Amino acid sequence: MADAKFYYCIRHHTVEGEEGCKAIDRLGPYSTREEAEHALELAQERNERWDNDPEWNDDAPGPGRSTT
Repeated sequence: MADAKFYYCIRHHTVEGEEGCKAIDRLGPYSTREEAEHALELAQERNERWDNDPEWNDDAPGPGRSTT
């Protein structure tokens, strides 16, 4: 079971295996059940990093962008 994959179902708020809800309703795959249990926290952390990353933030001035 070393190759098992886990997913977090955003519809049912549960961790499930490969045989679960449709892909549109899931986050993952994750290597462990514990990782999948924290999927929403991980997604929030990533969103915050991306929102504050000048390379990905269209609203922030960057190379070649005018501030006016």
